[in-house]
Amino acid sequence: MTELKARGLSVDLGGRHALSGVDLTLRPGRLSVIVGPNGAGKTTLLRALAGLLRPDAGQVTLGGQPVARITSAERARSIAYLPQGGSIAWPLPVSDVVALGRLPHGEKPDSLSAPGQAAVNAAIHAVGLEGFGNRAATELSGGERARVLLARALATQAPVLLADEPVAALDPRHQLIVLDVLRGQARADRTVAVIMHDLTLAARFADEIILLNRGRIAATGRPETVLTEGELAAHFGIQAHVSHDAGGLVVVADRPLPEPGQNAG
Repeated sequence: MTELKARGLSVDLGGRHALSGVDLTLRPGRLSVIVGPNGAGKTTLLRALAGLLRPDAGQVTLGGQPVARITSAERARSIAYLPQGGSIAWPLPVSDVVALGRLPHGEKPDSLSAPGQAAVNAAIHAVGLEGFGNRAATELSGGERARVLLARALATQAPVLLADEPVAALDPRHQLIVLDVLRGQARADRTVAVIMHDLTLAARFADEIILLNRGRIAATGRPETVLTEGELAAHFGIQAHVSHDAGGLVVVADRPLPEPGQNAG
């Protein structure tokens, strides 16, 4: 079981506390979705969990081993990280971009092993890009490029997958496809955590919601226990209507609430 844990995690950025005393355990088999208002520390948390940011206090462990003590090569094989708004600078074929996910295993796009090639093919299939393999990645739409980058992360076959807003650039159909892929990765006994802003989509796909605000975890649990009208008012500053339909939880933001000290009018 590859649990990813943070204990007492604190990070200061630019003179402010981006994270303060965060305790968190991400477990295989469930899709964990991190939500919170802008500036809550979500990206900082994900980068710290990935070992890309050294905390000022506390530590992150992977399977009981401090991530800070894991070699960069082993960390790259163990934790696949998909940043927000990733770009593709060179006109490489899609298949070559996805094959870059095999670099942590010592494989290059032009010298893949049989298992490596199978991993690349499976990743391309998973994100619905069959037939795109020979196309230059720079010629694709923004949403297609986002799926190429997700496929690159999947090709690593890391036991942990961390993704920062992986559906932000996608149309509704491909949002559902990608979230199905991420949930499937969790069901395959991987540890999967993603940042999302669409609260209804988060509620319908997440096994666990992690609500972050002001660098601290405000609540964790099943979507229906975290995404309540009271929590949304307290941490997002919105009056919202939360209901259920056949597909699950529905979160509708009705209006912003006044800032503290302001009159509602």
